[in-house]
Amino acid sequence: STGMDLLHSNGVLIIQHLQRDYRAYQDFLNFMSHVGDPRNIFSIYFPLWFQLNQVVGTKMIWVAVIGDWFNLIFKWILFGHRPYWWVQETMIYPNQSSPCLEQFPITCETGPGSPSGHAMGSSCVWYVMVTAALSYTVRWKDKSAVTLHRLTWSFLWSIFWIIQISVCISRVFIATHFPHQVVLGVFAGILVAEAFEHTPAIQTASLRMYIKTNLFLFIFALGFYLSLKLLDIDLLWSVPKAKKWCANPDWINIDTTPFAGLVRNLGALFGLGLGINSEMFITSCKGKNSCKISFRILCIAASLATLQLYNFVKIPTHTEYLFYILSFCKSAAMPLTVVALVPYCVHSLMRTTEKKLN
Repeated sequence: STGMDLLHSNGVLIIQHLQRDYRAYQDFLNFMSHVGDPRNIFSIYFPLWFQLNQVVGTKMIWVAVIGDWFNLIFKWILFGHRPYWWVQETMIYPNQSSPCLEQFPITCETGPGSPSGHAMGSSCVWYVMVTAALSYTVRWKDKSAVTLHRLTWSFLWSIFWIIQISVCISRVFIATHFPHQVVLGVFAGILVAEAFEHTPAIQTASLRMYIKTNLFLFIFALGFYLSLKLLDIDLLWSVPKAKKWCANPDWINIDTTPFAGLVRNLGALFGLGLGINSEMFITSCKGKNSCKISFRILCIAASLATLQLYNFVKIPTHTEYLFYILSFCKSAAMPLTVVALVPYCVHSLMRTTEKKLN
Protein backbone atom coordinates (compact mmCIF):
# COMPACT_ATOMS: atom_id res chain seq x y z
CA SER A 1 0.00 0.00 0.00
CA THR A 2 1.04 3.62 -0.52
CA GLY A 3 0.98 4.37 3.22
CA MET A 4 3.19 1.39 4.06
CA ASP A 5 5.58 2.23 1.21
CA LEU A 6 5.89 5.75 2.59
CA LEU A 7 6.58 4.35 6.07
CA HIS A 8 9.22 2.01 4.65
CA SER A 9 10.89 4.69 2.52
CA ASN A 10 11.12 7.03 5.50
CA GLY A 11 12.57 4.13 7.49
CA VAL A 12 15.21 3.61 4.81
CA LEU A 13 16.22 7.27 5.13
CA ILE A 14 16.65 6.80 8.88
CA ILE A 15 18.76 3.67 8.32
CA GLN A 16 20.97 5.53 5.84
CA HIS A 17 21.37 8.37 8.32
CA LEU A 18 22.38 5.97 11.09
CA GLN A 19 24.82 4.03 8.90
CA ARG A 20 26.42 7.25 7.68
CA ASP A 21 26.57 9.36 10.86
CA TYR A 22 26.88 6.67 13.55
CA ARG A 23 29.64 4.63 11.93
CA ALA A 24 31.92 5.31 14.91
CA TYR A 25 29.44 3.50 17.16
CA GLN A 26 29.21 0.41 14.94
CA ASP A 27 30.82 -1.97 17.44
CA PHE A 28 28.62 -0.71 20.28
CA LEU A 29 25.44 -1.00 18.19
CA ASN A 30 26.34 -4.52 17.08
CA PHE A 31 26.94 -5.37 20.73
CA MET A 32 23.53 -3.98 21.73
CA SER A 33 21.92 -6.09 19.03
CA HIS A 34 23.48 -9.13 20.71
CA VAL A 35 22.26 -7.85 24.11
CA GLY A 36 18.71 -7.88 22.75
CA ASP A 37 19.03 -11.44 21.42
CA PRO A 38 16.21 -13.49 23.04
CA ARG A 39 18.60 -16.41 23.49
CA ASN A 40 20.44 -14.43 26.20
CA ILE A 41 17.34 -14.80 28.37
CA PHE A 42 17.97 -18.52 28.74
CA SER A 43 21.77 -18.43 28.96
CA ILE A 44 22.39 -15.30 31.10
CA TYR A 45 19.37 -13.58 32.66
CA PHE A 46 17.47 -16.69 33.73
CA PRO A 47 20.34 -18.46 35.56
CA LEU A 48 21.10 -15.27 37.47
CA TRP A 49 17.56 -14.52 38.54
CA PHE A 50 16.35 -18.04 39.21
CA GLN A 51 18.99 -18.60 41.88
CA LEU A 52 18.26 -15.19 43.42
CA ASN A 53 14.47 -15.47 43.23
CA GLN A 54 12.78 -18.56 41.84
CA VAL A 55 9.47 -16.73 41.34
CA VAL A 56 11.12 -14.11 39.11
CA GLY A 57 13.17 -16.71 37.23
CA THR A 58 10.09 -18.82 36.50
CA LYS A 59 8.14 -15.77 35.35
CA MET A 60 11.03 -14.77 33.09
CA ILE A 61 10.91 -18.03 31.12
CA TRP A 62 7.13 -17.89 30.76
CA VAL A 63 7.23 -14.28 29.60
CA ALA A 64 10.04 -14.99 27.14
CA VAL A 65 8.36 -18.07 25.66
CA ILE A 66 4.82 -16.67 25.41
CA GLY A 67 6.15 -13.33 24.19
CA ASP A 68 8.19 -14.97 21.43
CA TRP A 69 5.20 -17.14 20.48
CA PHE A 70 3.02 -14.03 20.10
CA ASN A 71 5.86 -12.44 18.14
CA LEU A 72 5.78 -15.37 15.70
CA ILE A 73 2.01 -15.17 15.24
CA PHE A 74 2.13 -11.39 14.76
CA LYS A 75 4.91 -11.77 12.19
CA TRP A 76 2.83 -14.27 10.24
CA ILE A 77 -0.20 -11.96 10.35
CA LEU A 78 1.54 -8.65 9.59
CA PHE A 79 3.81 -9.85 6.75
CA GLY A 80 6.43 -7.25 7.63
CA HIS A 81 9.33 -6.77 5.22
CA ARG A 82 12.91 -6.24 6.31
CA PRO A 83 14.86 -3.25 4.94
CA TYR A 84 17.73 -5.20 3.41
CA TRP A 85 15.43 -7.01 0.98
CA TRP A 86 12.63 -4.45 0.67
CA VAL A 87 14.90 -1.83 -0.97
CA GLN A 88 15.83 -4.41 -3.62
CA GLU A 89 12.26 -5.28 -4.57
CA THR A 90 10.17 -2.14 -4.13
CA MET A 91 9.05 -0.23 -7.22
CA ILE A 92 8.74 3.19 -5.59
CA TYR A 93 12.25 4.34 -6.48
CA PRO A 94 12.60 5.83 -9.99
CA ASN A 95 14.87 4.24 -12.61
CA GLN A 96 15.60 1.30 -10.30
CA SER A 97 17.88 3.55 -8.22
CA SER A 98 17.31 1.70 -4.97
CA PRO A 99 19.20 3.00 -1.92
CA CYS A 100 22.32 1.15 -0.84
CA LEU A 101 22.03 -0.29 2.67
CA GLU A 102 25.07 -1.87 4.27
CA GLN A 103 24.63 -5.38 5.64
CA PHE A 104 26.38 -7.05 8.56
CA PRO A 105 26.83 -10.68 9.67
CA ILE A 106 23.77 -10.34 11.93
CA THR A 107 21.59 -8.56 9.36
CA CYS A 108 20.18 -11.51 7.46
CA GLU A 109 17.30 -12.65 9.66
CA THR A 110 15.05 -14.97 7.66
CA GLY A 111 11.67 -14.42 9.32
CA PRO A 112 9.25 -11.53 8.70
CA GLY A 113 10.24 -8.23 10.28
CA SER A 114 7.24 -6.96 12.24
CA PRO A 115 7.31 -6.78 15.19
CA SER A 116 10.99 -7.01 16.10
CA GLY A 117 11.71 -10.15 18.12
CA HIS A 118 14.86 -8.67 19.65
CA ALA A 119 13.05 -5.51 20.78
CA MET A 120 10.09 -7.51 22.09
CA GLY A 121 12.24 -10.05 23.93
CA SER A 122 14.47 -7.37 25.42
CA SER A 123 11.59 -5.21 26.65
CA CYS A 124 9.62 -8.06 28.21
CA VAL A 125 12.54 -9.59 30.12
CA TRP A 126 13.94 -6.24 31.30
CA TYR A 127 10.42 -5.23 32.37
CA VAL A 128 10.29 -8.36 34.54
CA MET A 129 13.71 -7.64 36.04
CA VAL A 130 12.99 -3.97 36.80
CA THR A 131 9.59 -4.64 38.39
CA ALA A 132 11.11 -7.49 40.42
CA ALA A 133 13.89 -5.25 41.72
CA LEU A 134 11.43 -2.49 42.60
CA SER A 135 9.17 -4.92 44.46
CA TYR A 136 11.85 -5.12 47.16
CA THR A 137 11.89 -1.36 47.74
CA VAL A 138 8.17 -0.61 47.47
CA ARG A 139 7.56 -2.17 50.89
CA TRP A 140 9.79 0.36 52.66
CA LYS A 141 7.65 2.62 54.85
CA ASP A 142 9.80 5.25 56.58
CA LYS A 143 10.32 8.61 54.88
CA SER A 144 13.98 8.17 53.93
CA ALA A 145 13.24 4.73 52.48
CA VAL A 146 10.38 6.14 50.39
CA THR A 147 12.76 8.73 48.95
CA LEU A 148 15.28 5.99 48.18
CA HIS A 149 12.55 3.95 46.48
CA ARG A 150 11.66 6.89 44.24
CA LEU A 151 15.30 7.41 43.30
CA THR A 152 15.67 3.70 42.61
CA TRP A 153 12.48 3.75 40.55
CA SER A 154 13.77 6.62 38.41
CA PHE A 155 17.20 5.05 38.00
CA LEU A 156 15.99 1.56 37.02
CA TRP A 157 13.36 2.77 34.55
CA SER A 158 15.93 5.12 33.02
CA ILE A 159 18.24 2.13 32.55
CA PHE A 160 15.32 0.18 31.07
CA TRP A 161 14.58 2.80 28.43
CA ILE A 162 18.25 3.41 27.63
CA ILE A 163 18.68 -0.30 26.92
CA GLN A 164 15.47 -0.52 24.85
CA ILE A 165 16.34 2.54 22.78
CA SER A 166 19.88 1.23 22.22
CA VAL A 167 18.59 -2.19 21.12
CA CYS A 168 16.07 -0.54 18.78
CA ILE A 169 18.68 1.74 17.21
CA SER A 170 21.05 -1.19 16.77
CA ARG A 171 18.41 -3.28 14.94
CA VAL A 172 17.62 -0.36 12.64
CA PHE A 173 21.32 0.42 12.11
CA ILE A 174 22.10 -3.09 10.78
CA ALA A 175 19.13 -2.81 8.34
CA THR A 176 17.27 -5.78 9.73
CA HIS A 177 14.26 -3.73 10.95
CA PHE A 178 12.36 -0.57 10.11
CA PRO A 179 11.86 1.92 12.99
CA HIS A 180 8.13 1.21 13.37
CA GLN A 181 8.86 -2.51 13.76
CA VAL A 182 11.16 -2.07 16.75
CA VAL A 183 8.78 0.39 18.42
CA LEU A 184 5.93 -2.11 18.02
CA GLY A 185 8.17 -4.83 19.44
CA VAL A 186 9.04 -2.84 22.58
CA PHE A 187 5.43 -2.07 23.51
CA ALA A 188 4.22 -5.57 22.65
CA GLY A 189 6.88 -6.99 24.98
CA ILE A 190 5.82 -4.67 27.80
CA LEU A 191 2.18 -5.75 27.40
CA VAL A 192 3.10 -9.44 27.61
CA ALA A 193 5.28 -8.88 30.69
CA GLU A 194 2.58 -6.82 32.38
CA ALA A 195 0.02 -9.58 31.74
CA PHE A 196 2.21 -12.06 33.62
CA GLU A 197 2.40 -9.69 36.59
CA HIS A 198 -1.19 -10.79 37.19
CA THR A 199 -0.79 -14.51 36.42
CA PRO A 200 0.37 -16.18 39.67
CA ALA A 201 -0.80 -19.65 38.53
CA ILE A 202 2.46 -20.23 36.64
CA GLN A 203 4.31 -20.53 39.96
CA THR A 204 2.39 -23.66 40.94
CA ALA A 205 2.03 -25.21 37.48
CA SER A 206 2.44 -28.98 37.35
CA LEU A 207 4.43 -30.86 34.72
CA ARG A 208 1.13 -31.77 33.07
CA MET A 209 0.28 -28.07 32.76
CA TYR A 210 3.67 -27.39 31.16
CA ILE A 211 3.12 -30.19 28.67
CA LYS A 212 -0.43 -29.02 27.88
CA THR A 213 0.81 -25.47 27.33
CA ASN A 214 3.58 -26.72 25.04
CA LEU A 215 1.14 -28.79 23.02
CA PHE A 216 -1.30 -25.90 22.70
CA LEU A 217 1.38 -23.47 21.53
CA PHE A 218 2.78 -25.96 19.01
CA ILE A 219 -0.56 -27.18 17.66
CA PHE A 220 -1.95 -23.65 17.32
CA ALA A 221 1.15 -22.39 15.49
CA LEU A 222 1.36 -25.45 13.23
CA GLY A 223 -2.40 -25.41 12.59
CA PHE A 224 -2.27 -21.71 11.74
CA TYR A 225 0.59 -22.34 9.33
CA LEU A 226 -1.08 -25.33 7.62
CA SER A 227 -4.49 -23.62 7.41
CA LEU A 228 -3.05 -20.65 5.54
CA LYS A 229 -0.97 -22.98 3.38
CA LEU A 230 -4.20 -24.66 2.26
CA LEU A 231 -5.35 -21.18 1.22
CA ASP A 232 -2.15 -20.91 -0.83
CA ILE A 233 -0.60 -18.41 1.60
CA ASP A 234 3.02 -19.29 2.32
CA LEU A 235 4.01 -18.07 5.79
CA LEU A 236 7.64 -18.87 5.03
CA TRP A 237 7.68 -16.36 2.17
CA SER A 238 10.46 -14.37 3.85
CA VAL A 239 13.04 -17.19 3.78
CA PRO A 240 13.68 -17.15 -0.02
CA LYS A 241 13.81 -13.33 0.07
CA ALA A 242 16.47 -13.45 2.77
CA LYS A 243 18.51 -16.01 0.82
CA LYS A 244 18.20 -13.99 -2.37
CA TRP A 245 19.18 -10.57 -1.05
CA CYS A 246 21.61 -11.35 1.77
CA ALA A 247 25.04 -10.01 0.81
CA ASN A 248 26.81 -13.12 2.09
CA PRO A 249 25.22 -16.62 1.95
CA ASP A 250 27.21 -17.60 5.04
CA TRP A 251 25.20 -15.06 7.06
CA ILE A 252 21.99 -17.03 6.50
CA ASN A 253 21.31 -19.16 9.56
CA ILE A 254 18.55 -21.76 9.93
CA ASP A 255 18.42 -20.76 13.61
CA THR A 256 16.63 -17.53 12.61
CA THR A 257 13.76 -19.24 10.76
CA PRO A 258 10.28 -18.97 12.34
CA PHE A 259 9.98 -22.64 13.33
CA ALA A 260 13.49 -22.70 14.81
CA GLY A 261 12.49 -20.02 17.32
CA LEU A 262 9.25 -21.85 18.12
CA VAL A 263 11.02 -25.15 18.79
CA ARG A 264 13.70 -23.43 20.88
CA ASN A 265 11.13 -21.75 23.11
CA LEU A 266 8.98 -24.86 23.54
CA GLY A 267 12.09 -26.78 24.57
CA ALA A 268 12.97 -24.15 27.18
CA LEU A 269 9.46 -24.20 28.68
CA PHE A 270 9.42 -28.00 28.81
CA GLY A 271 12.86 -28.05 30.46
CA LEU A 272 11.69 -25.57 33.10
CA GLY A 273 8.61 -27.65 33.87
CA LEU A 274 10.64 -30.85 34.04
CA GLY A 275 13.19 -29.24 36.34
CA ILE A 276 10.77 -27.56 38.75
CA ASN A 277 8.77 -30.77 39.17
CA SER A 278 11.82 -33.00 39.66
CA GLU A 279 13.05 -34.60 42.87
CA MET A 280 16.45 -32.98 42.37
CA PHE A 281 14.88 -29.51 42.53
CA ILE A 282 12.83 -30.34 45.63
CA THR A 283 15.85 -31.85 47.39
CA SER A 284 18.24 -29.00 46.63
CA CYS A 285 16.29 -25.77 46.11
CA LYS A 286 13.68 -26.52 48.76
CA GLY A 287 16.13 -27.88 51.33
CA LYS A 288 18.02 -26.16 54.14
CA ASN A 289 20.93 -25.18 51.90
CA SER A 290 18.66 -23.14 49.63
CA CYS A 291 18.65 -20.23 52.10
CA LYS A 292 22.42 -19.99 52.23
CA ILE A 293 24.09 -17.21 50.24
CA SER A 294 27.03 -19.52 49.48
CA PHE A 295 24.66 -22.07 47.91
CA ARG A 296 23.08 -19.48 45.63
CA ILE A 297 26.42 -17.95 44.57
CA LEU A 298 27.83 -21.38 43.75
CA CYS A 299 24.68 -22.24 41.77
CA ILE A 300 24.88 -18.99 39.79
CA ALA A 301 28.57 -19.46 38.96
CA ALA A 302 28.19 -23.13 38.07
CA SER A 303 25.05 -22.50 36.00
CA LEU A 304 26.61 -19.69 33.96
CA ALA A 305 29.77 -21.70 33.37
CA THR A 306 27.88 -24.83 32.38
CA LEU A 307 25.54 -23.00 30.02
CA GLN A 308 28.51 -21.46 28.20
CA LEU A 309 29.60 -24.99 27.36
CA TYR A 310 26.32 -25.47 25.49
CA ASN A 311 27.56 -22.86 23.00
CA PHE A 312 30.19 -25.34 21.87
CA VAL A 313 27.51 -27.91 21.03
CA LYS A 314 26.89 -27.35 17.32
CA ILE A 315 23.66 -28.82 15.99
CA PRO A 316 23.91 -30.23 12.44
CA THR A 317 21.87 -28.23 9.95
CA HIS A 318 21.93 -30.52 6.90
CA THR A 319 18.60 -32.13 7.87
CA GLU A 320 15.95 -29.61 8.92
CA TYR A 321 13.79 -31.96 11.00
CA LEU A 322 16.81 -33.36 12.83
CA PHE A 323 17.89 -29.79 13.55
CA TYR A 324 14.50 -29.00 15.13
CA ILE A 325 14.55 -32.14 17.30
CA LEU A 326 18.09 -31.55 18.54
CA SER A 327 17.37 -27.84 19.06
CA PHE A 328 14.38 -28.76 21.24
CA CYS A 329 16.54 -31.12 23.32
CA LYS A 330 19.35 -28.58 23.72
CA SER A 331 16.90 -25.84 24.72
CA ALA A 332 15.21 -28.13 27.25
CA ALA A 333 18.57 -29.08 28.75
CA MET A 334 19.48 -25.48 29.59
CA PRO A 335 16.73 -24.63 32.15
CA LEU A 336 16.85 -28.21 33.42
CA THR A 337 20.55 -27.68 34.16
CA VAL A 338 19.89 -24.40 35.98
CA VAL A 339 16.84 -25.58 37.94
CA ALA A 340 17.74 -29.15 38.87
CA LEU A 341 21.12 -30.53 37.84
CA VAL A 342 23.45 -27.75 39.05
CA PRO A 343 21.63 -27.07 42.38
CA TYR A 344 21.52 -30.79 43.12
CA CYS A 345 25.26 -31.18 42.46
CA VAL A 346 26.05 -28.11 44.59
CA HIS A 347 23.75 -29.40 47.35
CA SER A 348 25.44 -32.82 47.31
CA LEU A 349 28.88 -31.22 47.37
CA MET A 350 28.00 -28.99 50.33
CA ARG A 351 26.45 -31.91 52.23
CA THR A 352 29.55 -34.05 51.66
CA THR A 353 31.79 -31.19 52.86
CA GLU A 354 29.67 -30.69 55.99
CA LYS A 355 29.90 -34.40 56.83
CA LYS A 356 33.68 -34.33 56.52
CA LEU A 357 33.92 -31.29 58.81
CA ASN A 358 31.72 -32.97 61.41
